[in-house]
Amino acid sequence: MRLAMRWCRGPQRGGGCGGNRPWISGRCFEVWSYSKMLLRSLYFNSLTNADTLLDCAFEPVYWIVDNVTRWFGVVFVCLVVLLTTSVVVIIYLFVLPTILSTYPLYMIVWHLCYGHWLLVMVVFHYYKATTTAAGSPPKEKTQIPAVSICKKCITPKPPRTHHCSICNQCVLKMDHHCPWLNNCVGHFNHRYFLSFCLYTTLGCVYCSISSKDMFLDAYNTIERYYQTPPPTEPYVESTAHKSIIFLWVLTSSVSVALGALSLWHMILISRGETSVERHINHKETRRLKDLGKVFKNPYHHGTMNNWKLLLGVEKRSHWFTRVLLPSSHPPNGDGILWEFSFSRRDPMAI
Repeated sequence: MRLAMRWCRGPQRGGGCGGNRPWISGRCFEVWSYSKMLLRSLYFNSLTNADTLLDCAFEPVYWIVDNVTRWFGVVFVCLVVLLTTSVVVIIYLFVLPTILSTYPLYMIVWHLCYGHWLLVMVVFHYYKATTTAAGSPPKEKTQIPAVSICKKCITPKPPRTHHCSICNQCVLKMDHHCPWLNNCVGHFNHRYFLSFCLYTTLGCVYCSISSKDMFLDAYNTIERYYQTPPPTEPYVESTAHKSIIFLWVLTSSVSVALGALSLWHMILISRGETSVERHINHKETRRLKDLGKVFKNPYHHGTMNNWKLLLGVEKRSHWFTRVLLPSSHPPNGDGILWEFSFSRRDPMAI
């Protein structure tokens, strides 16, 4: 402010036109230096580096991506419901009548039981995955174990907790934000997400195999109509042929894509990692290797124990009641305290 008033007041002494030029150039340089110092004071501190400046430059891009993903999550959920409903309707209208009229009794019973069991499991786990909150650190508790402070929430972060910029909150044992669920995958809904992926993959494979013969018949019939020269007998493309082709193409493509995703998450679970921890542990492994050390994942309790912890299996009967049947039992632990497989003195990533 004083600099601006001195600029308006002008020179106090002297006075000719020739004397004004050095004064004007000096004041311009002074204003420029002062403005540059003010600008730097807005972002500069002792921790400023190239990565910080790059994050600041890309912050608008991150904001656009996060908001688009947040709003399009509703569209993706509606798309999943619509596609699943269309598959079920096509099966009930065209595939199931063929099975009931041509298959032997034991095959009919098997298809009815297996198909409806898959349908119940897919619907149940998708509903629970979308409606169950992944979990966040409690705000009211101050005495909670923390490994760092969240830069966005400015609150302590327990182990395995990461901030989701789309949900705008810290998530316990965060795996990733899934737009097809419009929800974060974390401690309290990780099992629902994995079960949905596995049962949907099994359902798509089942539909693809069951409708293979009908797909080949429909495809050959339509191709025969468009061949040169066309057939002499009259033919009208039926809705059944188009529906069967749509069913087979959709379920086959989804089974491949979702099967690959399910396999990736199964590998991570067998290692006791989440998707976020996979990248962190990989960097930590390389860093410790350069130092001549070996990284050990503190949350890896063995392949079978990792699966039991995720699925909540505590006794043999739980493999049937909690894995093969719909179950809404909570996961082990509260997502804040974690058991380590070795001493904290060993190298580990947080």
